[in-house]
Amino acid sequence: MPRYIAVTDIHGELEKLESVLSKIDTHPDDIFVFMGDYIDRGGKSREVVDRVIKQSETNKCIYLIGSHEYAMLHSKTDEYYKFLFDNYGGPATSKSYGGFENILKIHGNFYKNLKFYYLTDRYLFIHAGINPNYTLEAQNEVDMVYIRDKFIYSKHNLPQKIIFGHTEFDKPYIADDKIGIDLGCGKYKNAHLCALILDENGKEEFVYS
Repeated sequence: MPRYIAVTDIHGELEKLESVLSKIDTHPDDIFVFMGDYIDRGGKSREVVDRVIKQSETNKCIYLIGSHEYAMLHSKTDEYYKFLFDNYGGPATSKSYGGFENILKIHGNFYKNLKFYYLTDRYLFIHAGINPNYTLEAQNEVDMVYIRDKFIYSKHNLPQKIIFGHTEFDKPYIADDKIGIDLGCGKYKNAHLCALILDENGKEEFVYS
């Protein structure tokens, strides 16, 4: 069985992404699950997206949508999401692309094909989490990219362990039914980017930038 390598909330920090990837002894059958928030805050959003796309040349890659991609994609038609994009690091993304109008010109296929979650027999990979009151099939897409405490501090009813980002912690958040790996990369200068390697025996290994 392949290993799963989860990475989330890179936020334009290319050097931290490269640091994490350089520390992983990658196997050909490893599956990378990038869990969203590639963009905003850091100065190299475009380069981060180029890099995660490049990873697909050597490994199977799953690309999920984060709250920042969700806001960017809706910012032209919804004032609320325009506010979020403009006030939570969006200008850095626009600058890295040479203007907002270039974002979808350059990486439109990537952003428009991002998935909300990735499900395996053992794990559910998702950006923010799920509403524990509903089945996976009944989830609201906004919850999947924005939910926080209601998900984190409640038990869910899925058989899978949930791997998530979006809400930053000082160290990985580890519970019986979920693991959070956003350590504030891009938001705090000295914060690490974290990758989680999951092998077929259920071993959990954390790698830091």
